[in-house]
Amino acid sequence: MNALFQWKPSYSVKVVAMDNQHKKLFDLVNELHEAMGSGHGKDVAGDVLYRLIDYTVHHFSAEERLMEKHKYPQLPAHRAAHKALTDKVVAFKKEFDAGTGNVTLELMTFLQEWLRSHIQTIDQRYSDFLNAQGVH
Repeated sequence: MNALFQWKPSYSVKVVAMDNQHKKLFDLVNELHEAMGSGHGKDVAGDVLYRLIDYTVHHFSAEERLMEKHKYPQLPAHRAAHKALTDKVVAFKKEFDAGTGNVTLELMTFLQEWLRSHIQTIDQRYSDFLNAQGVH
C-alpha cells in the first residue's frame, strides 16, 4: 500500500507512548483512505471511520491524563483543541450515520492536515516539558 500519510521523525514528541499512538492514528487515516478508494463501499469506510474516531478519543484521553499527571500548564488550551476536533468528528459521524455524510477527499484532507498540524505545533509544546519531567 502506498500510504497517503507517512510518519516522519519530525512528528516525534519524544514520548514513546504518544509517538506510538500518533503512528496508530496515521495508520488509521491511511486505512480509511484505502477503504475509500477500494470501491468496497460505505460499510468498509464506515467501519474504519468508527475505529479512527474511537482511537482518537482514546488517544486524547491518554495524552490529557499524562499532561494532568505532570501538571502541564497548557493543558486547558490543549484540551480545548482536542474538544474542537472531537466535536467536528462527532458531528460528521452523526451525518454519516444518518446517511447525509460521506467519507470524502475533503474529510481525508481535513483529518490529515489537522493531525499533522496538531502534532507539529500543539503537541510539540509538551515535548520538552514532559521530557524535563523524566517522561520519554
